[in-house]
Amino acid sequence: MTHRNNIRAMMVRGLLACGIAVVMSGCKTPQNVAYFQDVTSESIINMAKSQPIVARPGDKLVIVVKAKDPSVSALFNLPVYTDRIDDVSNMSSGQLTGFTSVPHGSDGVASYTVSPQGNIDFPVLGELHVDGMNRSEIAGYVKGELQGRDLVKDVTVTVEFLNTGVNVMGEVKQPGRIEINKDQLTLPEALARAGDLNITAQRTNVKVLRKEGGQIRTYEVDLTKAAQAMASPAYYLQQDDIVYVEPNEMQKRNTTVNGNSALNVSFWISVASLLTSAVTTIGVFVNNRK
Repeated sequence: MTHRNNIRAMMVRGLLACGIAVVMSGCKTPQNVAYFQDVTSESIINMAKSQPIVARPGDKLVIVVKAKDPSVSALFNLPVYTDRIDDVSNMSSGQLTGFTSVPHGSDGVASYTVSPQGNIDFPVLGELHVDGMNRSEIAGYVKGELQGRDLVKDVTVTVEFLNTGVNVMGEVKQPGRIEINKDQLTLPEALARAGDLNITAQRTNVKVLRKEGGQIRTYEVDLTKAAQAMASPAYYLQQDDIVYVEPNEMQKRNTTVNGNSALNVSFWISVASLLTSAVTTIGVFVNNRK
């Protein structure tokens, strides 16, 4: 009888040891959580060359021309129109209403889509090649053409990009598309706008996928090292970049088959229930052998 009790005690201790080992592995302190660990008060970092957003084929641009005379401005601002059906009676009779101006971009001005050849078709000026130009360069180009052809003297030209953004995926609080509403967007800024990285994110190899010359190139950025991160060509993001943040090794290990995290409450309740059932089963087995 004493021998059976000893066996039972050993089995219970073994199960408890396994349970404690699982808990301890889940509670292990994450490594490489802090950003820019190599930065000190005396650090001097050489940053990558600034890369402003430039026009590419398929981009949409809003170009607004403003002169002292509104009638002159109207010659160079292409308004956007849409046709709509007023009511069911018009629909049944096949009659459409007149065109109605709708706001789109800046001041209700239509956008220009950059052609595969890198051109836009601008009112009066005709075809302009804007591929590879940033906002200020396009504005200066249009302004120079208007003044150089003696079409208007005192003029202001503003340019905005409409469809430029990056996609942030993986271990961030708010994954999704981040619109670029400025001339430059850095990787840390994009991650901050995505709600920052989760505590379970891998910070040493954040991946940036970029289309270059018809191919997809992948950059890996170590956010724990400021000097390496800020010198990377991927530090300044470009439109349509894909930023992917992997889960760290602990998160990968602690993820169950159905995708749920092993660190959540329901998982540990299941573990406790399993251990309790195992202990009860062993007790019944040993008692039946008496």
